[in-house]
Amino acid sequence: MNIVITGAARGIGKAIAEKFASEGNTLLLCARNKTTLENTARALKNEYVDCTIHTMVSDISIKENADAFGEFCIGFGVPDILINNAGGYKPGNILEEADGILEGMISNNLYSAYYITRKLAPAMKTNGKGHIFNICSIASLHAYDGGGSYSISKFAMNGFSQNIRHELKASGIKVTTVFPGAVFTDSWAGFDNSNHRIMEASDIASMIVACTKLSAAAVPEELVMRPQLGDL
Repeated sequence: MNIVITGAARGIGKAIAEKFASEGNTLLLCARNKTTLENTARALKNEYVDCTIHTMVSDISIKENADAFGEFCIGFGVPDILINNAGGYKPGNILEEADGILEGMISNNLYSAYYITRKLAPAMKTNGKGHIFNICSIASLHAYDGGGSYSISKFAMNGFSQNIRHELKASGIKVTTVFPGAVFTDSWAGFDNSNHRIMEASDIASMIVACTKLSAAAVPEELVMRPQLGDL
């Protein structure tokens, strides 16, 4: 299968890439950091020799870049799976955060998915099949201290995902909205997770891959995952 993963160089995106690479798929990966992306691709190729990996360094929150990455992906065939994972996190409170934070969060966490989906979904629709995963957050579901513009942008991402699910349901394309709670990624750098208080990125990746194994008749519309002890 052809698997497109945005924000694939680290964290959840990297973990998802590894799970699909282990099954010998063709991966089409993008991220903004050239060195990190190349290191990730090299490590996956060395570990999983049956997979094929193509990469493109791109900030797909910019429409022209997203269009270029979409053309790059379609050049290898119509995608079977699109993982909209690109994004970023900045904590803050609405009345206290610096000017421009909201615009940046909306751009990184919403526009990236909006642009690349609009570029790739028509080809998937013509094929009459495919699966789109939109990586949201528990912050997409309720307010919390320090959520600020990040939470606003993730609420917006949830709205995008619900609408694209509605639009594509008759086309054969599945859409799953993923709502992870705390996951041990760079956002939690320095956190002592020796007692497994928060989830591993591989937990999210395993569930996403499992969702792709269902019959054409079934789609997990929403996937909510939290640490066993609940949110922090």
